[in-house]
Amino acid sequence: MNRTLQMVFTNAGGRPVTISVVDPREDLTETEVTAAMDMLIARNVFVSPQGALVDRVGARVVSRGVSTIFG
Repeated sequence: MNRTLQMVFTNAGGRPVTISVVDPREDLTETEVTAAMDMLIARNVFVSPQGALVDRVGARVVSRGVSTIFG
């Protein structure tokens, strides 16, 4: 099963920006993820076309599994 951590931010233009991390740790906590998101904002690590990231909106882990029927 493929897992992806999706961190959603708001940029300076008020638009949502999603940053995805493939294969996150299974035991991630809300505290760890919010601290990482705050660090990305504070250090201005990513800039979108509408400006810097200014606020965190949320985070989720998306799991995707593939089951082969034949072939």
